[in-house]
Amino acid sequence: MSEELRLVTCTAPVNIAVIKYWGKRDEKLILPINDSISVTLSSEQMHAKTTVTASSTFLEDKIWLNKELQASSSRLSSCLEEVRAKARQLEAPAVNPDWKVRICSENNFPTAAGLASSAAGYACLVSALCQLYGIKGDTSILARRGSGSACRSVYGGFVHWKMGERADGEDSRAFQLHPACHWPEMRVLICVASDTRKKTSSSTGMKNSVQTSQLLKYRAEEIVPKRTLEMIEAIKEKDFSKFAQITIKDSNQFHAVCQDTYPPCVYLNPTSHQVSSLVHQINNFSGRFVATYTFDAGPNACIFLMEKDVPKVLGLLKYFFAEGDEFVRGEELPMEEATEAETSKYSVDRIAGGLKYVICTRPGEGPEVLAADQHLLNNQGEPKFMQ
Repeated sequence: MSEELRLVTCTAPVNIAVIKYWGKRDEKLILPINDSISVTLSSEQMHAKTTVTASSTFLEDKIWLNKELQASSSRLSSCLEEVRAKARQLEAPAVNPDWKVRICSENNFPTAAGLASSAAGYACLVSALCQLYGIKGDTSILARRGSGSACRSVYGGFVHWKMGERADGEDSRAFQLHPACHWPEMRVLICVASDTRKKTSSSTGMKNSVQTSQLLKYRAEEIVPKRTLEMIEAIKEKDFSKFAQITIKDSNQFHAVCQDTYPPCVYLNPTSHQVSSLVHQINNFSGRFVATYTFDAGPNACIFLMEKDVPKVLGLLKYFFAEGDEFVRGEELPMEEATEAETSKYSVDRIAGGLKYVICTRPGEGPEVLAADQHLLNNQGEPKFMQ
């Protein structure tokens, strides 16, 4: 190959919604029926990593995800075309937007298991492509075209996705409320009850909910607007009690919508219910909000808490749900072994192996550009794993 390939590699983080996005008013443009608020997690523990390049010699677009060549999809094609259209508006794009691209991406956490893999993946893809072409400024609208929640992963810390009102979606974008350092004491425990692909995809579940759930309509119009303002204030004031209560209520209502959908979307499993029960009992016995939980479209709990309370909560999670020693992953945080005197007061079913593991993390920043030694493609545009 005579030309010198321009290679760009980025990482992008997972984000966890505390005010949920569920339901689109426009399927093609991916426009939501309500605002949402999320917390971006540290890329050190959970991230998507993507390398992109383009060449006049490539005959077709190719994308590899987790070492598998992907068939073309409407979402991927739409996202690519939106970025290319933006690049064509530049006076001098760094790379010709008409050239075909090669994309290699991998997640260091389970894909399609209700852990926001598509959010990280599309935020990473768009960030890398914008770097490749030389596109500056806000990229959340472009990321939204791949996956709605991806628009929130282009920013770190605490993020507000405004649903917007325009039919063309140009005002449906994300804004950073506060950087991750705004609430330095916050920690996050990702409780992995299942790392396999979920039976009902988020896209299918949302579509069915919009068509059949009366509760979803009421939630979007009456509940979320007020709840969003309350959550923005709770985050601003670092009021964990308020943050915790809103987070739990919104998660529970989201899953009530899933049950109200026809046919119902069942994302939680017995371990999910026991984890949520444990959190409520910890809070009740402590006389304060020690922890709060939220579940996306999957059985895996995301528990927010303050650093000082991590040892106790980790110890109880291990006692009730672990099987074996390889239970805690990610950031090294202290754990307090639960005593019999402590555990005997909890009315929680002990499910050995109910949680495969817990990932310890914290709020983090947005996408990052990596050095050349981190590329997933070689100088010929071929995946390095194929060498």
